[in-house]
Amino acid sequence: MKKEDMIIYGCVIVGGGIGLMIDNPLPMVVIGLGAGYLIKFATTKK
Repeated sequence: MKKEDMIIYGCVIVGGGIGLMIDNPLPMVVIGLGAGYLIKFATTKK
């Protein structure tokens, strides 16, 4: 597993956890996925 993928998975898990606390996990998972892609884009250098 690449480091960039771990960032995305971590953001999805954190988003799901926050979503479970507010009883609406699916939208928070999607928000976490989007945040993970933004963080991946901002941290990768090509």
